Amino acid sequence: MIRRTFVALATATLIAAPAWAGSMKKDIVDTAVEAGSFSTLVAAVQAADLVDTLKGEGPFTVFAPTDEAFAALPEGTVESLLLPENKEQLAAILTYHVVPGKVMSTDLSNGMEAATAQGSNVTIMTEGGVKVNEASVTTADIETSNGVIHVIDSVILPPES
Repeated sequence: MIRRTFVALATATLIAAPAWAGSMKKDIVDTAVEAGSFSTLVAAVQAADLVDTLKGEGPFTVFAPTDEAFAALPEGTVESLLLPENKEQLAAILTYHVVPGKVMSTDLSNGMEAATAQGSNVTIMTEGGVKVNEASVTTADIETSNGVIHVIDSVILPPES
């Protein structure tokens, strides 16, 4: 059983590794595009006109929801947010996933708060796995040329003003 689990983990690592290979030379946006599991996030970043920002010098820390995370939102939410008239709301949600500076997993502590580019704070918990608000970090420390990506399993929403 242990051997089978090890083989499964090793195989999964080998399959996933090419998606992140060479990401150090690519910026946050190009790394997300190349990974293939962030098409909704990339489309949202484009709709909110944030591509140039996230391709900028940085550094940035991005808590990146996967396509599955966006799919878990109530039906019609993503389509509504991508409409031009909702660009400001979309930008607020996306910038809530970005922390200025490069924050690696080794920099995190339980209960710490981090100011986002949106202006509100996120809370980081490290006990029993790393969480950003209620989203679990599934892959950490994907370094890019202008920051770092931490993959999360749900979309986090800024507090209502």
